[in-house]
Amino acid sequence: MSQGLAPRSRLVIARKPLAAACIAALLASGIASAQDAQTTAKPADTTQPQQAPASQAQDANKKPAPGQVSNLQEVVVTGIRGSIESSIRAKQNSDSIIEAISAEDIGKLPDASIAESLARLSGLATQRVDGRANMISIRGLSPDFAGTTLNGREQATIGENRGVEYDQYPSELISGAAVYKTPDASLVGQGLSGTVDLHTIKPLDLPKRAIAINLRGEHNTNGNLNPGSGVGDMGHRASVSYIDQFFDHTLGVAVGFAQLDSPIQEKQYQAWWWSVDNGPDGIEPGFNNTHTPGLPNSVLSQEGMQLRAQSENQLRNGLMTVLEWAPGEHYHTTLDLYYSTFNERTYKNGAQWSNSPYENWGPPVYSNVGITPGVPYPIVTSGVMGNVVPVLQNEYVKEKDKLFSAGWNHQYDFGNGWVLTGDLSYSMAKKRLRDAYLFSGLEGDPTTSIAFRTPTGYDYPDFSPGVDLRDPARVVFTDPYRYGYNGREEFDKQKDTIKAARFQVSHPVGWIFSTVDVGAAYSERKKTKQADVYFAYLNGNGDDAAHGPYDKSFSAPVGSAFLRGPTSLGYGGIPGVLNYNVLDALGSQFYLVPSNGLADWNRNYSITEKVPVAYAKFNIDTHLGDVPLRGNMGVQFVRTDQSSTALQTNGNDLVGRLSGGAKYNKFLPSLNLVAQIADGQYLRFGLAKTMARGRIDDEKVASSASVSHVDTGPQAGQNLWSGSGGNPQLRPYIAVGTDLSWEKYFGKSSYVAVAVFNKNLLNYIYNKTVVINFPQSGYQNDTPTLTPTSDFGLFTRPENGTGGRMQGLELSGAFEGGLISNALDGFGMQANFSLTNSSIPVSSVSAVPGGPKTLPGLSRKVANLALYYEKYGWSVRIAERYRSSFTGESSPKFDQLSYVTVLADKQTDLQVGYEFDQTSRWGGLSLLLQVNNLTNSPEKTMQVAGLPNGMELGRPLDYNTWGRTVMFGLNYKL
Repeated sequence: MSQGLAPRSRLVIARKPLAAACIAALLASGIASAQDAQTTAKPADTTQPQQAPASQAQDANKKPAPGQVSNLQEVVVTGIRGSIESSIRAKQNSDSIIEAISAEDIGKLPDASIAESLARLSGLATQRVDGRANMISIRGLSPDFAGTTLNGREQATIGENRGVEYDQYPSELISGAAVYKTPDASLVGQGLSGTVDLHTIKPLDLPKRAIAINLRGEHNTNGNLNPGSGVGDMGHRASVSYIDQFFDHTLGVAVGFAQLDSPIQEKQYQAWWWSVDNGPDGIEPGFNNTHTPGLPNSVLSQEGMQLRAQSENQLRNGLMTVLEWAPGEHYHTTLDLYYSTFNERTYKNGAQWSNSPYENWGPPVYSNVGITPGVPYPIVTSGVMGNVVPVLQNEYVKEKDKLFSAGWNHQYDFGNGWVLTGDLSYSMAKKRLRDAYLFSGLEGDPTTSIAFRTPTGYDYPDFSPGVDLRDPARVVFTDPYRYGYNGREEFDKQKDTIKAARFQVSHPVGWIFSTVDVGAAYSERKKTKQADVYFAYLNGNGDDAAHGPYDKSFSAPVGSAFLRGPTSLGYGGIPGVLNYNVLDALGSQFYLVPSNGLADWNRNYSITEKVPVAYAKFNIDTHLGDVPLRGNMGVQFVRTDQSSTALQTNGNDLVGRLSGGAKYNKFLPSLNLVAQIADGQYLRFGLAKTMARGRIDDEKVASSASVSHVDTGPQAGQNLWSGSGGNPQLRPYIAVGTDLSWEKYFGKSSYVAVAVFNKNLLNYIYNKTVVINFPQSGYQNDTPTLTPTSDFGLFTRPENGTGGRMQGLELSGAFEGGLISNALDGFGMQANFSLTNSSIPVSSVSAVPGGPKTLPGLSRKVANLALYYEKYGWSVRIAERYRSSFTGESSPKFDQLSYVTVLADKQTDLQVGYEFDQTSRWGGLSLLLQVNNLTNSPEKTMQVAGLPNGMELGRPLDYNTWGRTVMFGLNYKL
C-alpha cells in the first residue's frame, strides 16, 4: 500500500460532489448502466498507488524493458474527464476501499489546493483555516486521526500536533492522491480514520519530454483592509515543470517549481458572551445586587464584542525533483526530493470592549433600548451604551516554515519471483513564529458611549462609538482594560523530524494466494518546541518588578513616524481604528520583560517516538465458485517507545524539568476482499484493527504540580499534592473497523457506489482526575515549608478509557451525460453524500456546558456536487461542498473550558477554461478562470454556555468572511 515500496505504482485519483443530487445521480447511473451502449472501462494495467490486483502482482513488480513505459494512458488522458477516468480506474483496481483524485494535466489538479480537491471525496470534510481548505477530516474524526504520506512516506508537520496542513504542498507539484479508508498490513504510518497518500509524478511514465508553465493572477474581493501593511488584494500563482527521459528511456528526470503569493483579507466579528443582567434570573441578585441602569429585567444582552480586520500574505516557494533510473528489467530506483519555504505575514487590527456589569469601572448605562422577541428571553438588539471602555489591539504575526522531504527507493526483481525492495526517507519541518501586539485606548477618560444595532442571528453588527477611534490625538498607547501590561511579544521555535527505513521481500506462494509480502520498518520521530513570551511596558512606566511600580493609567501618544492609514471596520459600523507599524513602535516606545506563564512553559517540550514495525501480507487471487476474488490478509506488529521531556511549573513559576515515557506493543490484523460479482460490478469487504498515537499536546509530560495547605473541608489541616498536565504514558487510540462497499462501473468515467462502515473505538483518550504518587513520578515540591501529608494526590491529565462507536453510510457516483443522449455528450456530474453517527460516553464531557454528545469534530452530513461540461476545447465546472455543523472545543475564555458549535458550511467554486487546438498556432495553450468561494460563504460558530439561573443557551459567537478569490491565467505545455 505504500508508495515507498511500490515505486512503479501509479497515482490515479478521483473527485466527487452534493446531497440533493446524490439520489438523482444514483438513479441516472442505474438507467445508464442498463443501456446497450454501456461500455465498461477496463484499465490496461494497475493504477492504484498501493498493491496491484493479485493477478497482476508479478507484472507490477517488474520494471519495463528499456524504452517501454507502463500506464501511459494515465498521463496522456487529460482534462476534467481524463482526471475522472484515472480516478475511477484507481478506485476500481484497488484491493482496498479508496477514494482518489488525479491531476487534469501536468501541474493542474482539479482545484486551487490539494485540500479542496480532497474535501470533495466521499466521506471527507475540510476545516477552513484563514478562509481556505487546509485540514482534512476522514469519516468524522479530527485531522489528528488521519495519516498523511508523500509517495508512501510519513511526513513531519508544521502544526503542534500530528495533522498535516495541506497548504504546505503546492497543488501544481502534486499529480494526485489516494485516500485509503481500509488499510492493509503493508501500510506503515496509517491513521485511525484513514490515510492520505500524496503523489508526485514519475518521469519514466511519460513517453517523451514535457514542459508545463502555469501562471495565474489572483484577486481578493474584500479589498485592502489594512493600508500600509503591504498586503493588498492582488497576488499570483506561478509554476514550471520539466520532465525528460535519457539513455533510451532508462533515466527520467522531473523538476518542478511553484510559487504562491496570495493575499487573504478577513472581516472578523465575535460576540464575546451573552447573559441576563437584571431581574431574578440575571447576574444582579448573585453579584452584590449590581443593577445595570437602563436595561429591562429578564432580557438577553450581548456582554462584549470584538471587530477585527485581518490582512494576511502567504508566500510559498516549492521545489520538487524526481530522479528515476531503470537500467534493465531487474533493477529500478527512484529518488524523490521536496523542499518548500512558506512565509506568512499577518496584520490584525480592531476594537473590542466589555459591557458586562462585572467591570471595575461599573456596569454600562443603557438608553433607548430596543428589544426583539426571543425564546427563552427577549433579545436586546439596539440602543446606546454609556460607560464603555474601548480597547484597540494592533497585532503583527510573522511565521516562517521550512519543509524538506527526501526518499530513496530501490527495487530488485531477481527474475524468479523474488522481489526485494528497500526505502530510506527523511522528513523535516521547521517553524519560527513571532507574534507581537500592543494596546491603545482613549486618553484621559477611557470611557465613551456607543450606539449599536446587533443582529439576532448571524450577520455583522452596526456600532457607532462616541469618539473617533482613528484620531491619534484621542487614541494613545495605554492599558485601557487594566491588564497589567501594555502589550505582548512571543517567539516560538518548532522542529519536527522523521527518519525512516523500510525493507520488503515478495515472493509467489500458491493455493489462494498469489504472493506474500514480508517487511520491516523503523522510524524515529522527534518533535521539539520552544516558546518565549515577553510583556511590553511603555518607556517611563514600571512593571511592578525591577523597573518599579506599574501605573495602569500611564499613556503615551503613538509616534507619528509609525502611523499608517486607518484600518476600516466599516462592515461593523465603525469608520476606522488607528493603524500603525507594531514592530517599529514596539522597538522605540516600549521595553520587554520575560513573562512566561503556565500555558507558555507548557509549550516548551520534546517528544521522541521510536517505532519498529514488522508485517506480513498475503495477496489473494482466487475464485469463489465462478466469482473472481482478490484482496489481501495480513498482520502488522507495531512497537512504540515514546518519551518526553518538558517543564514542571507551580502556576506561572518554573520549578524544574520532567521526563517520562512508555513502551507498548500492538498487533494490527487486516483483511480486504474484492469480489467481481458481474462485469464492472464489485463487492468489497474490509476488516481491520487500526491505531493512532495520542495528540502531541496530550503526550508531552509538561505539568503544573505543587503542595498546598488545605484550610476547609474534610481534609482541612493537611498539606496535599495536586496538579495537572500531560501524560507521556498514554496508550494509542485503537479502533476495529468493518467496511462493506458495492460498486458498479460503466462508460468511460461513470460509476455508482454504496458503502457502509462501522468503527468501534476500543480505546479513546479523555481528561480524567486520578491519584498518583507525585515524588515517584518525578515532581518536585517547590514549597519546602510545607511537608506533604502523603506522597499521593489528585492529578488531572489525559487518560485512556473506553471509546465509542461510529457508523456511516456513503453514497457516491459519477455520470457521463453522453450515456443518455449524444446531445449531452461532454456534460457530466459527480456527487457524493455521507451520513455518520457516533457516540461517546457522556460522562467524559457531562460537566462542561454544551459538551458534545458525539465525537468532537464530527459532521453528521457531508455532501458534494460537481457539474461539468468539457468539449470543443471548452471546460466548465461548478462545484459545491457541504458540511453540517460539528462540535469543537473553544479557546478558553476566563480560564473556563467551553465548547462551540461550528455551524453548517457550504462553499461553491467555479472554473471555466479553454484549451486551444493542438494543430493551431496556439496549440498547447489553455486559459483558466477560477472563482473560489463564489457566494462569499461565512464561517459561523455558536457558543454554548450557562446563564446565571443554570439554563444552557446557544447564541452566536463568530461571524467571519474572506470574500471571493478570483484567479485568471494561462497554462502552456510543450
